[in-house]
Amino acid sequence: MQKQFFLWGGFFGFSGVALGAFGAHGLKKILSPEMLAVFETAVRYQMYHAFALCVIAFLADRSGQRFAKFSGFAFITGIILFSGSLYAMALSEVRMLGFITPFGGISFLLGWLFFFLSALKIKKEN
Repeated sequence: MQKQFFLWGGFFGFSGVALGAFGAHGLKKILSPEMLAVFETAVRYQMYHAFALCVIAFLADRSGQRFAKFSGFAFITGIILFSGSLYAMALSEVRMLGFITPFGGISFLLGWLFFFLSALKIKKEN
């Protein structure tokens, strides 16, 4: 499980930087300021949670797998639903896609709750 979360964290980190650069350089003249801000929010949350996935990979090793696993999968789901829906909305300007975004937000919240529970289970070293 540890390797899987490192891989997802690396993938989302890489793609987040690439999308951020694309947004800053390629979309600046194409998107409205409002939709560019939506795109930037998607990138920001993707990057926060890419980093969190890497932390979860370390935490899983020290605290046991159960809550860390739930946290990691919730973060992955959150990135796909939250950031993915914002990317799609910004690029298509179909505002109805925004109804998906709160489900991603809930996934992020659950991920942080499971992260907290996993941290409580950290094994003390002798």
